Formats: sequence, structure tokens, C-alpha cells
Amino acid sequence: MSDKILLVDDEPNMLESMQRQLRNRFDIKTAQNGEEALEVLRTCGPFAIIVSDMRMPGMDGVQLLSRVKDMYPDTVRIMLTGNADQETAIEAVNAGQIFRFLSKPCSTATLATALALAARHYKLVIAEKELLNETLKGSMKVLSELLSQSNATIFGAGARIKKMVGRLCKQEPSPHDWQYEIAALMSQIGCITLPPDILHKLYAGVELSPDEREMYEQHPDVGRRLFAHIPRMELVAGMVGMQLFPMAEYEEDPVSPDDAVICRGAQMLKVVIDYDLLSYQGLSHYAILQRMKKTSGLYNPDILNILAGLKIEKCQGKVVNLKIKDIQTGMIAEEDVFANNGVLVIPKGQFVTWQILQGLYNFSKQVGIKEPICLRMNVNEEG
Repeated sequence: MSDKILLVDDEPNMLESMQRQLRNRFDIKTAQNGEEALEVLRTCGPFAIIVSDMRMPGMDGVQLLSRVKDMYPDTVRIMLTGNADQETAIEAVNAGQIFRFLSKPCSTATLATALALAARHYKLVIAEKELLNETLKGSMKVLSELLSQSNATIFGAGARIKKMVGRLCKQEPSPHDWQYEIAALMSQIGCITLPPDILHKLYAGVELSPDEREMYEQHPDVGRRLFAHIPRMELVAGMVGMQLFPMAEYEEDPVSPDDAVICRGAQMLKVVIDYDLLSYQGLSHYAILQRMKKTSGLYNPDILNILAGLKIEKCQGKVVNLKIKDIQTGMIAEEDVFANNGVLVIPKGQFVTWQILQGLYNFSKQVGIKEPICLRMNVNEEG
């Protein structure tokens, strides 16, 4: 079966006629007004093409196709009207970015030809979009894997943040989910400019000094500037740059659709990044949510509510072999850790605290420690 097509007209006889004539060639659904059409799009989508009559009571064709353009930008839009005056055509094309403008009465052959061309255009748009999206995702994956070789702390955080953002996106799907997930995966890339000690203290829940805090709060802008030079990464750059903004700093109404996407992505990052930090410090899902909900003006309440509805259970993470510089607090020793002189530094099963991590650094500098060290990640995973 071909891609789905939605016909919208307030004349039932006209809809029945078009559906009867086209049903052998296309997968047709119908609606008799703008509101009904939007509901069909929401519940039965995605649609490749929408064909709307111009003159309808309530929401006219220009208004409907303008809303479709904003809500479903890939859907190809065709206007069908008995009022084929130039002013109507110009208004329809400008407001709704119409693919074709057809006059009523329209022959079956003319309409079928227009639909076939629109379907081909839709396939080309989708194929190009998927190619670009997959290329970008693949590039980000390569960059992320390279990052894992240079800084396991940043890579591990980015992977956890991406996973949680992906789960949030599944609750309220959006055409921008791929951008949200890339922003999540690469949200910590600016941390490559930070001394490792700052990240270790951050994940251990140790208070940063004013100078350390200032350095940490600059990392989103570093990430933003890195992404700003990559084509089609403008929205991702905005999300990364605003990831630490509290909810109270946002304007009440975004000035453009792109601003709305950036704000949503940045607010999601703010919630998930802080959740990840508290989770890494050993707090339960319930305890984290209680703490986050008590803060005023810091988090988007809608995103917090979505997070609260996720099923999350505490379980053991994967086993990793790391050098001392990459060890984080919260990990668990999978085997005894010895200094080069044979002294036992950490026994198997020991939870790595901030103090123990400092002891590892000291032994490493003064005596030397056998590396790599086998540890188990201790993180929240999907239940």
C-alpha cells in the first residue's frame, strides 16, 4: 500500500467521490473540517500528503495547512479550491508552503497526477532526512567513542544522560527527538577542558570551590561553540549551551519554533544531568525526585512529572578496566587493588568514596599502583 493521504472537505459527497475514484491507487482517509483533520493526523499519522479544500466553516484551508506545516513539516500540502483567484493562491502558498494549488472542479486524472508527484516528493524528503540524520548520528557516535578513550568520566556521563533523555522522549515523541538525544550524548563534551579533579569532586558530591564552580559552569559554552560550526547542529548547540540554565531564567513564551525546541531540549538536559549526579551519589529514584521537586524555579515541572512516571530500579552496572585517572566515585572494586610494593590499597567489594579516590592518587604518585584496575559501575538502569 502507498503512503497515506488525508482528504479534507466540508462536502461529504465530494469526499466520497474523491475517495471512490482514488482508493485503488492510494491509501485514503478523510475529514470534514480542520479540527477533525488535525485529530486524524495525530491519531493515524504519519501522512505523506494532505489535500484540503480552501473554503470551510471554522478553520479554513490556509489556517489548516499552516498548522500542518508547523506540526508535521514533512507532510506534503495540496490546496483544492473553487475560488482560484490570485490573492487566495498567494496567501495559501505563503502561509502554508503549498506543494500544489488545484482548482475545483478537479479531474481525477489531474488530482491523481498531483498526488503521485507529491508522494515522490515526500519519499525524497524523507530519504534525505533519514540519510542526514543517520550520518549525523554516526558521526556523533564516532566522536563519542573517541571521547571514551580520552576521558571515561565524560563518556560515561554522556551515555547515561542520553539513555535517560531517550526514555523521556518516548513518553512524548517529537520530530526533534534525534536532536535531543545527540545533545544529551554530547552534553558533557565541554568538560574536556576541566581538570579531572573537578569532575571527581562533582560526582562525589563534594562542594566545589568558587573558582572550580566558575570553571565548571563555563563548560556548556565550550560545547556550544564546538557544535555551532557543524551544519544542522545549530539547535543542538543551543541546547548544550543552555543545559545549566534554571527554569526561572527562561522567557515565558519562546519567540520562534526553533527557540521552543532549544528550550525544551535544554530543560530536559538540566533535569537529567542533575538526576544523574544525584543517582551516581547513591540516592534512590524516589529520594532524587523529592529533592528536585522541593527546589523552586530550577526544573521544568512537566519534565519532572514525566521522569517521575518512569520505572527505574537500582542494579549493578557493567565491569570496566580503568586507569586511576578515569576512576570515579561510586564504582566498586571487582578485585583487590595492590600498590607496586605489595600493599593492599583497596579490598575487593570496596565502594570508591572521595577519600579512597584521593588515597589512590597518593599511592599512585608515591609508590605506584598496578593498572588497569577492575571495577564495576554502580548506576541506575532501566527496570
